[in-house]
Amino acid sequence: MSVGSRVRRVAVIAAPPVSMFNLAIPEMLFGKVEIDGGPGYETVICTPDPGPVTTTGGLDLVVPHGLEAVEGADTVILAGSGAYEDPDPRVLDVLRASAGDGKRIASICTGAFALAEAGLLDGRAATTYWAYRPLLAARHPAVDLQDDVLFVQDGPVLTSSGYAAGIDLCLHVIRTDHGAAVANAVARLALVAPVRPGGQTQFTQTPLPPERGVSFADTRAWAMEHLDEPLGLTDLARHAGVSVRTLSRRFHAETGVSPLQWLLHQRVERAKELLETTSLAMDQVARASGLGSADSLRQHVLRRTGLTPSAYRSSFNRLTGAVAR
Repeated sequence: MSVGSRVRRVAVIAAPPVSMFNLAIPEMLFGKVEIDGGPGYETVICTPDPGPVTTTGGLDLVVPHGLEAVEGADTVILAGSGAYEDPDPRVLDVLRASAGDGKRIASICTGAFALAEAGLLDGRAATTYWAYRPLLAARHPAVDLQDDVLFVQDGPVLTSSGYAAGIDLCLHVIRTDHGAAVANAVARLALVAPVRPGGQTQFTQTPLPPERGVSFADTRAWAMEHLDEPLGLTDLARHAGVSVRTLSRRFHAETGVSPLQWLLHQRVERAKELLETTSLAMDQVARASGLGSADSLRQHVLRRTGLTPSAYRSSFNRLTGAVAR
């Protein structure tokens, strides 16, 4: 059986009052995964009391499935809830049972409070939306709370910060299960940014407004088409028509990372896609992705994935008989 050929089941727990946006993210992204012509995931939404579920926006959603839907799931995701300070004991019991069964467990935004209350974050690295981080730290001092990151994975437990960071977490799960090519294809279909590293900063302060309308979206798109070239700060600044200093400052304000960090991340993602979708030799993959040499390719892929390029290709290749040379 090839990697990704089995349909994985994702159970999303909606604890009232649930965030509608949080709830929509997993269904939107996992529902777009297609493997070998079929769905990669089955997503089911469940709640402690099936029927109308109140949302943080004041509307009611009808959720027909109870928490028993979690039993057959591979991954359990807890959406953010307005009742984060007083999580439902039934949800806590299901989370503990799921952890005992070895399921992958994740939370979006304030869902981290229930994971912490269930004892699943004790001694683990975790995060939540920056505005709630002081409260989570005060209530659960045993949690190794990470400041200013989009999402954190510590073993089988994942937590994300607020709102759109749930998108990054779900794309990370898809990438883990099916590889970078599939995750980036889903991102394109959903019209969201490609997979971002979990260590990227949360935007805890209002970004500076673009100076004279300057935005580096066009420069990032241009760089994506020239990743195989020896791009540096001077090249990016020249394309954007600004100084290197302005580029560095404004690029970080727009993306949360430096230009060179962004370039390296995109090059590693390109290398992973090539490993998954071509039979190019390792030195060719390195050159085509802008990583230079096979040794550099090995260093960066191993650091990001825990696998050598050859092992990564063996695990995620989409070509019959693809070989690493």
